[in-house]
Amino acid sequence: MTFPLFTQVALKEDIVKYNLQKGDVATIVEHYPTPEGEEDGYSLEGFNLSQITLEVTESQIEPISKNENKSQRKLSQKKRHFSLFRGYRKLGRMKS
Repeated sequence: MTFPLFTQVALKEDIVKYNLQKGDVATIVEHYPTPEGEEDGYSLEGFNLSQITLEVTESQIEPISKNENKSQRKLSQKKRHFSLFRGYRKLGRMKS
């Protein structure tokens, strides 16, 4: 499934290393198509803080249904950029 830009999605799994939990909500701000047979990647922003950017694979996110409730919790205030999408380097888009 290809997600449109600026769609709100939820994480399908915890990302303990970055204190993110299954169900945390973010907005898709970039899509990284990959060659046939590989999983597309996405840049997400949000997680209740506009300074967080996270690159994930398509299987790590899911659409938010209209019946679901968004929640709020404290996160670190530091600006962060995370990449969990292996294809990100291959595409030449890795930020220094």
